[in-house]
Amino acid sequence: QVQLVESGGGLVQPGGSLRLSCAASGSIFRINRMGWYRQAPGKERELVALMTSGGVTNYANSVKGRFTISRDAANMVSLQMNSLTPEDTAVYYCNLYSLIDYWGQGTLVTVSS
Repeated sequence: QVQLVESGGGLVQPGGSLRLSCAASGSIFRINRMGWYRQAPGKERELVALMTSGGVTNYANSVKGRFTISRDAANMVSLQMNSLTPEDTAVYYCNLYSLIDYWGQGTLVTVSS
């Protein structure tokens, strides 16, 4: 059983920054990639950023230049979010792919003045 635990969400003003972290535990065969997705109210879940085991990154166009994904440890990934806008408001989900997809429970990020 694989568990993903996210932390770091909250309320921030426009232009502010937040850092999300995700720690994976359990029986993990091999991590192919880890990353972050988000789902805003009334919208579908979308990719934010991911990093493969080889260090290749992929970002949504809407966050390029503002968000940075990093692997802090073998089973940990973080997302540094800068210059946040109200459009970044969403529930952010940690994702791990190892034979199948695993998901965290999500952490809410609210960008509002």
